[in-house]
Amino acid sequence: MKYSNETIAGLLFFLATTQFVLILLITETLYPGYSTSQNYISDLGIGPSAPLFNTSVFLQGALMIAGTFYLQRAFNNKILTVFLILLALGSLGVSVFPENMEPMHSISALLIFLFGGLSAIYSLTVLKHPVSLLSILLGLLSLSAAGLFVLQQYLGIGVGGMERLIVYPILIWMITFSGCLMASPEKT
Repeated sequence: MKYSNETIAGLLFFLATTQFVLILLITETLYPGYSTSQNYISDLGIGPSAPLFNTSVFLQGALMIAGTFYLQRAFNNKILTVFLILLALGSLGVSVFPENMEPMHSISALLIFLFGGLSAIYSLTVLKHPVSLLSILLGLLSLSAAGLFVLQQYLGIGVGGMERLIVYPILIWMITFSGCLMASPEKT
């Protein structure tokens, strides 16, 4: 069976995101004394969990670039394509430039924080209701948390907790987005 570009994009985005989420959970347990409240996610890229974490983040970025290629072929949506490529480049950058390699690490993380939220919002152009509305809400939540993060307003959940309020909505959106793409009827 030949799959549509939309389905292939969804599969690649799903693999990119789910492998990252699972490896994130594993690497948090491999890092002695790691606190999801007090540690940055990127701390996992320089500690004992670094090889596994950095490989996962790199794979996430590479799979997202491949998925974006197929998404562009399916929808010819240049703005969403640019947003997703910049998000993917942020992932690749975080993997290549761990947090002890500044300023490249911070620039890469900023790409994830900004273009993850913008991608979620702009995906409304290819999603149906009500998923498009949920994507907008997840994108706005991520961008709002990013603003608080920059202002160092952590709302009592620590720097790690606030960083997760930026990243988790993006991951939830990407899994939802990928599911919608995979569930689209095949064109004959």
